[in-house]
Amino acid sequence: MKRLLLVVLVLLGVAFVSAQREGGAGPAQGQAAGGGRGPSPEQQAALARQEALEKATPQLQITEDVLSLSVPGHTIGEAVGVAKNSKGHLFVFTRSGNLGPARGSTASQLFEFDQNLRFVKQWGQDNYAASFAHTVRVDKYDNVWMTDEGSNMIVKFNPSGMVQMVLGRKPEAIDFLERYLERGERSEDRAPVGGVGTFNRPTDVAFDSQDNIYVSDGYNNSRVVKVMKDGAWGKAVGTRGNGMNQFNTVHGITTDAKNNVYVADRGNRRIQVYDTDLNFIKSIANVGAPWSMCVSPGPTQYLFSGDGNGKLYKLDMSGNLVGWAQTSRGHGQTGCLIHELHCESDTVVYKGDCSTWTVEKITIRGGGGSPATR
Repeated sequence: MKRLLLVVLVLLGVAFVSAQREGGAGPAQGQAAGGGRGPSPEQQAALARQEALEKATPQLQITEDVLSLSVPGHTIGEAVGVAKNSKGHLFVFTRSGNLGPARGSTASQLFEFDQNLRFVKQWGQDNYAASFAHTVRVDKYDNVWMTDEGSNMIVKFNPSGMVQMVLGRKPEAIDFLERYLERGERSEDRAPVGGVGTFNRPTDVAFDSQDNIYVSDGYNNSRVVKVMKDGAWGKAVGTRGNGMNQFNTVHGITTDAKNNVYVADRGNRRIQVYDTDLNFIKSIANVGAPWSMCVSPGPTQYLFSGDGNGKLYKLDMSGNLVGWAQTSRGHGQTGCLIHELHCESDTVVYKGDCSTWTVEKITIRGGGGSPATR
């Protein structure tokens, strides 16, 4: 009985730590990624530079609509992932299961809504990779990709909902129990170097024009991975740190029409840009702490980035800040107000929110910026 109680307490501890690191960030952590000790002098300087930049940049005039989403027999839960397909159907990846985020559980649920926001179905119900949701993406073929941080897996569903590809592998609960309980080992590796074919708390997925796959990997690993379109391992770049080709919480990824790859280096308060072979191009440091990004479709593209405190940034493809907006005022707690962004156009963006359990449609009025209002 004592041994069973110990197992339960350990698993609850793992779940609590995971949730705190992901969704429990308050304003200080969301802005400075300081982990609870307050911003360092360097982070304070970065915050001051960002504030000055925002004062000098037009503030976007926006309309915010919180979507009315209802699932029979369920709550939406933490709506960490949001994406749309070519038919206008909305996909929401949530932390809404009732068995918790520990290994072996089903805390992730992927819901589909039609263009009128009516519930259609749940995708991949009780699948092996559904542990602790992070993001959902829909590719140009209407395949649906779920990235699950808890299981270390990425699953591709075809438009009919059948599994077409699985990347990564979930650590088995029995391995965890054997290592840490029976043998009493302790993990001292704070910055692991990822291996081939596996991930360690991955966060997002993106695609180039040749259908190759890019994974931001993520919380424990500090790298971006290229996987070929057939699922073969391509290339990985990144270690823990703040130099070039180093990352501190790789939290999102997206691509543009020229196959440039944009990596949200949240803890370092920057976006690192790579070519399709993962060669470094440049760094963009004018968007606060980026949690999620998307690139708008169409002949003239824009890069959108959002941070956990609800700020939405619009950039041209040279990385210049066009305008910004503060979203989600008066919605409740802060810290995870923008977790994933989906770009429908250069004036309509959807965001998933794990602080207030909502999905929101944001419309930019006039398409650009207007004089800042304070």
